[in-house]
Amino acid sequence: MIGTDLYTALPELVLALFAMAALMVGVYGGKDKLAEPILWATAALMVLLALYSGAQGLDVKTAFNGMYISDPFAQFSKMIVLLSAAVVLVMGQSYMLARGLLRFEYPILIALSVVGMMLMVSAGDLIALYMGLELQSLALYVVATMNRDSARSTEAGLKYFILGSLASGLLLYGASLTYGYAGTTLFAGIISTISTDGMSIGLLMGMAFMLAGLAFKVSAVPFHMWTPDVYEGAPTPVTAFFATAPKVAAMALVARVMHEAFGVVPGDWSQIIAFLAVASMFVGSIAAIGQRDIKRLMAYSSITHMGFALVGLAAGTVQGVQGMLVYMAIYVTMNIGVFAFILTMSRDGRPVTDIDSLRQYSKAEPLRALALLVLMFSLAGVPPLVGFFGKFYVLWAAVQAGMTWLAVAGVVASVIGAFYYLRIVYFMYFGETTEPLDTVRAPVQASLLVVSAALMVLGVINLFGVEGMAALAAEALVK
Repeated sequence: MIGTDLYTALPELVLALFAMAALMVGVYGGKDKLAEPILWATAALMVLLALYSGAQGLDVKTAFNGMYISDPFAQFSKMIVLLSAAVVLVMGQSYMLARGLLRFEYPILIALSVVGMMLMVSAGDLIALYMGLELQSLALYVVATMNRDSARSTEAGLKYFILGSLASGLLLYGASLTYGYAGTTLFAGIISTISTDGMSIGLLMGMAFMLAGLAFKVSAVPFHMWTPDVYEGAPTPVTAFFATAPKVAAMALVARVMHEAFGVVPGDWSQIIAFLAVASMFVGSIAAIGQRDIKRLMAYSSITHMGFALVGLAAGTVQGVQGMLVYMAIYVTMNIGVFAFILTMSRDGRPVTDIDSLRQYSKAEPLRALALLVLMFSLAGVPPLVGFFGKFYVLWAAVQAGMTWLAVAGVVASVIGAFYYLRIVYFMYFGETTEPLDTVRAPVQASLLVVSAALMVLGVINLFGVEGMAALAAEALVK
């Protein structure tokens, strides 16, 4: 029996064992001299595990007495998490190396955080949920402070740790209430109790506290205050990682908990998620207008986009979960492209993140400027780019679920948010000339920037099949 369980959880087991083996090799084999080989090996293994996850088919398997669930929803989420983590590792390698930040612990910590994310999306139990969440969080607290010589980086990590601890406390309190009133930690047992005895006030409070803790992980308002400081203070490759894989895992976990544990009472939680969605969309859009640092702007942008993804979840339907998954896949692709560009921004060899430095950038680098223009338009939701269809899916799901007001709020927030994306485009093509940025030869970052922009254009044909895979994943979750 234990052999079957271990085989079901094979991707997590392999990555965890690899991380521990790499740690021993790094400690006893020359430490930072092996940082690059460990990084490349970690990225390669993640790609292989993503392919393995994608080949699992439509079977639904459980392991460890229901604490671990392997289904199409988990496999789809893991594919996005693993591929985005691998790409971000490779994308930031030259940046970290040039600034003396590429220590052998870096890819190992990323790998351990990804193990936590994979456990999160496969959690079928409150204990498994918390184990995955804390494994991810503890690793991320450390990578946020990788630049130990920077006061900003240290401050970012400290803020993230303190606020993350508060969120963990809220989540644990909610989980303890839920366990106390349901008599079990298994999601299947919780939903069975609710189906039999109804939704008690204790379970409702437990669910609300758990949602508050999870909202912190997706940077949803009013639990978003850590995001701008951490995005700005952390090394740019680490910020790129924060903006991609953890967001997918946390959003998938919210969907898993709501539908697997509280799926029979969507009316009780959809209102909370709808509030989080509206607050995130408007606060993120309005606060980003005054930003002059592109990393802080992307932080508020992520808050806004998580609001849109939550619109899909608020619908409480198969179509809503499908829209959320499609949205997250598109969001990750756009962010990888934008951060690939940010990694190339430098002046006199030092990294630059102020938006004003992009004035007249199109004259020096017309191809990169065009690629960034496409990504900014896609982030703003300008048709016919793929970003528009991401928003369309979640807003249409809200309309179909009878939440037209939520879709209207999303459209208004999208119009507000378009301003700061278009301002970057204006600076690149029409802004006053300033001291130019360095011409950096960065083939990996330049390639990812162009590929990401190309996907935003070519994806309008059929979204590369993501829509169909997301539909199968959503049907497996929403029963």
